[in-house]
Amino acid sequence: SSGINAEWPLRPGLQQNWEDAMEELERLKDNISSALHLSYSEILIQRAWLIHWGLFVYFNHPQGRDSIIDVFLHQKPYLNAIQTMCPHILRYITTAVVISKRRGTVIKELIKVLQQETYKDPITEFVESLYVNFDFDEAQAKLKECTTVIENDFFIVGCLEEFTENARLIISEIFCRIHQRIEIDMLADNLNMEPAEAEKWVVNMIRLAHLDAKIDSKNGYVVMGGTQVPVYQKLIDKTKDLHLKANSCCQKIDKRLTLGI
Repeated sequence: SSGINAEWPLRPGLQQNWEDAMEELERLKDNISSALHLSYSEILIQRAWLIHWGLFVYFNHPQGRDSIIDVFLHQKPYLNAIQTMCPHILRYITTAVVISKRRGTVIKELIKVLQQETYKDPITEFVESLYVNFDFDEAQAKLKECTTVIENDFFIVGCLEEFTENARLIISEIFCRIHQRIEIDMLADNLNMEPAEAEKWVVNMIRLAHLDAKIDSKNGYVVMGGTQVPVYQKLIDKTKDLHLKANSCCQKIDKRLTLGI
């Protein structure tokens, strides 16, 4: 057969031997890369199979979420396979980024990929609502939808609590970075928390995100110091992204006109 057995990593995975499953997955990746007898389209299909089988392993292996970022987002052959054949995998890349400790170093790359694609779901839209639109009301609504999506997704149902915690952390961190003074009651509404719970949450968030901020418990405010990201810089970054997106749309229109579509 000209194909490659993409079920290999599933076998040890079914026995919950995730180390062996990860090794088999890496071996399969190498076999696909060295399969010179396969055409480009056949290799694309094999990579698509590996991506889908790999989800089962990656979301169960202790370091699997980082592997999703390293393979699916950073390795061009696999990102190309996702964009060409299975853009719904962006849901899982986005989930991995949200819950990753490396989020700050990879989020811009993820946003660029998301903005190039037409695929959308509540998880990808949650990230875009914050990092592209800075729309906290939309983010709050999307986070509620994310709960339903994750609860009904076999691969990421086990990540629900971790995703929710990190999503709230992202909301509060961005909110604090673009405001000089924030009412704790308002922040509590954005996080779907009681004010007392939100205040404790913010204290922890300030510590984890290394923000220059303090809590004014008497007046019910979070007061930011001088390290917040200026609003104008956010607007500049957003304008750059819109410019890239506009150029991409123009190129697609030109191509369709050239082909007479």
